[in-house]
Amino acid sequence: MAELDDLLAVALRAADIARDVIMPIYAGRFDVERKADRTPVTEADRRAEIAMREFFARETPGFGVLGEEYGESPGDGRHRWIVDPIDGTKSFIHRVPLFGTLVALEQDGEPVIGVIACHAVGETVAAALGRGARLNGEPCRVSAVDRLEDATLTMTSFARTAARRPRGYAALVERCGLARAWGDCYGYLLVATGRAEVMLDPDMSTWDAAALQPIVREAGGGFSQWDGNPRLGDSAVATNGRLHAEVIRLLAADLP
Repeated sequence: MAELDDLLAVALRAADIARDVIMPIYAGRFDVERKADRTPVTEADRRAEIAMREFFARETPGFGVLGEEYGESPGDGRHRWIVDPIDGTKSFIHRVPLFGTLVALEQDGEPVIGVIACHAVGETVAAALGRGARLNGEPCRVSAVDRLEDATLTMTSFARTAARRPRGYAALVERCGLARAWGDCYGYLLVATGRAEVMLDPDMSTWDAAALQPIVREAGGGFSQWDGNPRLGDSAVATNGRLHAEVIRLLAADLP
């Protein structure tokens, strides 16, 4: 456990380093480019990832690194940092504060540490395997809501969610007490801290999901792909745990 505690401290420091790069750029003027997949990227994304990679090379030499902007740097085969310097770049470029830095540590292929640092709103939730989840250093838990009718549902994109599972989407929105688009990593922070019960994303990459899984689970919640597969994949659903099976059942309405 001591090793994980030390490595969690490294992950939190990496998120702080990213914040120190990102926030002055957020406060000023910056250019927006389009990557090959047409998603936006800014100098804040690139400079923050470089700063984190340099920090990891000093603090944990030999660990691999996977990042959204600069790909894979192989390591010892057991440990890999996984980072998304700005999860929610579209929010960032529109001056919406619901973006964040994601930092995860994978050990023997499993995420064991996660950090969601939402710099502009001053909230950081972090977890290490077996240590619980903490919001700004204080323990946090998912909510105790056990009925979808009392639940808050949030997602990154209503349009993409509806396009992928139209019947499941309609059923969830109809059943849940409140539906909002507090998306990207902030939605998972809300679930882990008991302020929302369900968060959905129809499209995920490893750097999008790796930090989220240990945080939601250590907070007492459920995290899986839309088909219920507990491993990281191309979709994600996070819940307070009590509602997970029902959400998966509704999402399956569009399957043959």
